[in-house]
Amino acid sequence: MKRSIKSLLGYAMKETDGEIGKVNEFYFDDDSWTIRYFIVKTGNWLSGRKVLISPVVVEEPDWEKKEFPVNLTKEQIENSPDIDTDKPVSRQQEEQLSGYYPWGMYWGDEPDAHGAGIFGMMPGDLYNEETGENNATETVESSQNNDLHLQSTKEVTGYTIHATDGEIGKVVDFIIDDASWKIKFLVVDTGTWIDSRKVLLSTDWIKKVNWDNSNVIVDISINEVKGSPEFNATQPVNETYEQKLYDYYGRPQDDDESE
Repeated sequence: MKRSIKSLLGYAMKETDGEIGKVNEFYFDDDSWTIRYFIVKTGNWLSGRKVLISPVVVEEPDWEKKEFPVNLTKEQIENSPDIDTDKPVSRQQEEQLSGYYPWGMYWGDEPDAHGAGIFGMMPGDLYNEETGENNATETVESSQNNDLHLQSTKEVTGYTIHATDGEIGKVVDFIIDDASWKIKFLVVDTGTWIDSRKVLLSTDWIKKVNWDNSNVIVDISINEVKGSPEFNATQPVNETYEQKLYDYYGRPQDDDESE
């Protein structure tokens, strides 16, 4: 099922002997757009410390009670590596977590994929036709800093969306698949750019993300967005709506919900 990230904020995370705290935000990796950690603000029992919990240890959620049960104890969490979630989290810190907790390393033994896919740039992309700037330096700097690859949903909220021919709005929310924890859509408020409504844009349509400049470039035109199916946050994102959305844009739908 598809769910809004905003709707999950404030959910209680409960372990085997009590409540850990409340979900405060999420970290996703900038290669696959998959949620890798819940950021949980603990209660008084741990002086309000924020801890990172992987979806791997989340058991069947109780959607009615708004609870995420996990197979951990308070003692485990209290003695876990203390990571400052107000600062970027490095791969080395993730290795500390995966070595301490039972969830292992999600990146496995595969070669680093940060130089490819929607966040990599092919030779033809080194020259920006709009600005006339050479992006080669930016690419080198990005590869040197690829140890920092986790992004905060809270930080990315507010990013400007750029279509192929101009700005179209800002990110106000995310829609995830609650089986794979993959972010499937950005919820975009078109505001004064178009006609003050909300639309969904698939993360598969992203050409590039400029993390330093807080903007997302999508392979969609302004006119396409103007006529796209409007998103109503009070209605579920079901198969019918998804099919309508993909049919409108003439894009293939990704049926693989597994990670």
